Amino acid sequence: MRYYADLHIHSKYSRATSPQCDLENLAYWGRKKGITVIGTGDFTHPAWMKEIKKNLVLAEPGLYQLKPDLEKEVFKKVPQACQGPVRFMLSVEISTIYKRGDKVRKIHHLIYAPTIEQAEKINKKLDSIGNIKSDGRPIIGLDSRDLLEIVLQEGGEDCFLVPAHIWTPWFAVLGSKSGFDAVEDCYVDLAEHVFAIETGLSSDPEMNWTVSGLDKYRLISNSDAHSPSKLGRESNLFDTELNYYALRKALETGKGFEGTVEFFPEEGKYHMDGHRKCNVRLHPKDSKKNKDKCPTCGKPLTLGVLYRVNELADRKQGKEIKSNDPFKSLIPLPEVISEINQVGVASKRVQNDYEKVIHTLGSELDILNDLPLEEMKKLNSPLLTEAITRMRKGNVIREAGYDGEFGVIKVFKQSELKKKTSISNLFDVK
Repeated sequence: MRYYADLHIHSKYSRATSPQCDLENLAYWGRKKGITVIGTGDFTHPAWMKEIKKNLVLAEPGLYQLKPDLEKEVFKKVPQACQGPVRFMLSVEISTIYKRGDKVRKIHHLIYAPTIEQAEKINKKLDSIGNIKSDGRPIIGLDSRDLLEIVLQEGGEDCFLVPAHIWTPWFAVLGSKSGFDAVEDCYVDLAEHVFAIETGLSSDPEMNWTVSGLDKYRLISNSDAHSPSKLGRESNLFDTELNYYALRKALETGKGFEGTVEFFPEEGKYHMDGHRKCNVRLHPKDSKKNKDKCPTCGKPLTLGVLYRVNELADRKQGKEIKSNDPFKSLIPLPEVISEINQVGVASKRVQNDYEKVIHTLGSELDILNDLPLEEMKKLNSPLLTEAITRMRKGNVIREAGYDGEFGVIKVFKQSELKKKTSISNLFDVK
């Protein structure tokens, strides 16, 4: 079975998340986005685990679904063109802050478990070490290596750990502030149990391919969604049986893993270097010329993902390696519609037009990645068809993110949109 999986999300119990991040809304938006397997996120949080146990039932081995009465009500609202299964996979993000050697380390990790019982064994151990009740993404004073040991010993060999958004400056295994230059340095004697890494929104596989030390790992991408509407902005494509163990094996061996769907990395909020307070964004070459200081105020720049990747790179950009998994870069459909309409992405016009598109053509990921352009004739919308054509070819205009500010990716020059009418008036559903 071919399906998309988004394995890093957060519940309403994590800080800075939408109150809509409950299981019903995640399933509803997952189906509209075209996501079949969604990480539950936050399984260490007692209140979220209570909801998981109350509202989910085992579907296939290691995967859960909404209870039949809940699923029936949720799927009543899902457009017919987007119907399909939604499964949940037990997951959590853990932040570890600890001192090793003479340096404080701040690393984020993703943990996965096939059963509630195994997840609860991990929770019990972590609860004895730190506070797992205050936040869905708990902060624990524990060495990364020791966290991995707990996952393996308490959860069992079917559980696994993935280093999260590995290049993020502040909280990642290879980030500029981590003090580690290799994944193995972080997990030391247990490093062989790490077989996949999450590359994050600010990098893509091609950037990661320049670092030969990452060849041994499966490169995965996830949304890190803090609201249901952000699901699937990055995701993974599998062709396996629909169960936890088949998915895990695909990540470990590569067989059945079909690659990733990615942001254009410039849209990520740490792609370039910069200093947001001074509105300064710099390419790494310019940062080095300024000795990594802000040219306006002289304070240290936040060194972005591109800078850090270049530091560790031992290959040229774009070097082809046969073992690499394929990937596609996309712009989320609401952003495409927002650009064409020249209104905010959260506007009612964009929301209404988004619903019209998916009701007619199917789920968002199918439209962006897989739908034949001929099928888009069902909507008399030449601009939308042209936008998706350009996006698929990578013909986009990139304004890179920096120092916590998301970048902007566009497909049209402003002059191309001056004489257009509203996209709503262009729809003519046949």
